Amino acid sequence: MSTTALTNLRDYLTGTLSPDDMMWLATQLTEYTKKEDHSLKPYTKEEINSMLDEAEANIAAGKVIDDEEVWRELEEEFAREDAEEDTRRVYFVEESQLEAV
Repeated sequence: MSTTALTNLRDYLTGTLSPDDMMWLATQLTEYTKKEDHSLKPYTKEEINSMLDEAEANIAAGKVIDDEEVWRELEEEFAREDAEEDTRRVYFVEESQLEAV
């Protein structure tokens, strides 16, 4: 992933997540990097050329989406998740109120 894409992702997350959620995410990422083997594997020229050929074929076939479309899809997914979370909170509050009665 490019530095620009990572910077944009960071800016998006810091603009949408609470400080507590950011700390949770940082902790999760730190734990993930500690337990996974992230050693780099050297590629042969043939493997690199094969990957480039596949990418060029996908571009020529129109099987790619631009970054604006990716961000739009992410924002829609986050909005759906927020709506689901809001629904769960309402249900939990209503259930808690019923138990108190």
